[in-house]
Amino acid sequence: MPRRTLFTDGRLEGELVDILCDEHGRIAAITPAQDRHNNTYEVEESLAGLLVLPSFVEPHSHLDKAFLADRVDNPDGDLMGAIRGLEAIRHTITFDDTVERATRAAQLMSRNGVTSVRTHADTTVAGGLTSVTALLEARNRCKDFIDVQVAMLLEWPVTGPEAPSRLSLAREAIACGVHVVGGCPHLDPNPKEAVDVLLTLALESGLPLDLHADENLRTDSSDLEHLADLMIERGISHQVTASHCVSLSTRTLDDIRRIADKVAAAGITVVALPQTNLFLQARDIHSLAPRGITPSQLLRQAGVVVAAGADNLQDPFNLVGRADPLEIANLMMVAAHETPDQSFEMITTHSHLAVHGTPSSLRVGEAGNFIGIRATNLREAIAMGPPDRTVVYGGVVITEPKRNIK
Repeated sequence: MPRRTLFTDGRLEGELVDILCDEHGRIAAITPAQDRHNNTYEVEESLAGLLVLPSFVEPHSHLDKAFLADRVDNPDGDLMGAIRGLEAIRHTITFDDTVERATRAAQLMSRNGVTSVRTHADTTVAGGLTSVTALLEARNRCKDFIDVQVAMLLEWPVTGPEAPSRLSLAREAIACGVHVVGGCPHLDPNPKEAVDVLLTLALESGLPLDLHADENLRTDSSDLEHLADLMIERGISHQVTASHCVSLSTRTLDDIRRIADKVAAAGITVVALPQTNLFLQARDIHSLAPRGITPSQLLRQAGVVVAAGADNLQDPFNLVGRADPLEIANLMMVAAHETPDQSFEMITTHSHLAVHGTPSSLRVGEAGNFIGIRATNLREAIAMGPPDRTVVYGGVVITEPKRNIK
């Protein structure tokens, strides 16, 4: 259980401060270090001048696929190649195997300063609920050092004659305890109807919706716009996230601004996934190749909340990745031309909003989730990604013994 803990000598906005976390794991006070005598506490932890930042939130991951890169062939290197490669070895993926790899990925995220993660779980007729139940088990095993939220990734098609079996499976996943409804309408034979089906499923269950939307470079892909249209036309207010939204980058400037205005009006959060989309997209384009990242700046200018995540971790969809959100912030700066402040907001406050429906910040009354990192400022932290990090989750320093799952 958390105790009243005083974290001393952290560097926040250029000043040395003490951060007091109460017995409920929330921030009770942030005071200048020289006023330490005004605080009452049971435990003292020194931050030794480390730069203090809000902890990271990973808004989009696939922990059930983590570390499969050396077990799955994807010679084409693109999205469908990864899907086919995974299906070829799915019979070798067991419940225990998935729990082990997901737990290992969560431990790595925790070391890097992630205190909350949303993971999608393959929900297929062939695989059943194996990924769902395995990720729920991993969530339980990791609960003392990271909050894991499980979203079903419902197999397509969810339209046509095969729809009943998929929707039956979706309801089983909901009964099993998933936290979010999700699917891939852009892969469905009828993408618009698929968006409608998945949105209806989320509304009926009362769960948030997180779609893999427009994960392609087709100019006619319209998952995001159709989702916004449905929500506006029906007056729907619901926690909804659209991840990827790659095809938006292929539209004209007028189209992007028009769609962005709709997305803002609908209250949809967009998650950019630069690493995996840079890896998978535009494989067959060798001249003026697109970057494959949703136009985050134009979305934000319209008032859309834009988060950023890693997506896949060393699997056939993305052979690299370190489970470090600073790596993603770095990519948003380099490939999407975001500023350090904007990039950092995407992996903290905006990612928290995408996952939990509320923003977060490092201030009194908020959860005691923060990190101390060896850097002089935010830009340097993003640039260097220093490994020396003190991770605080719920007012408790997370040490290796706390991450060791028996």
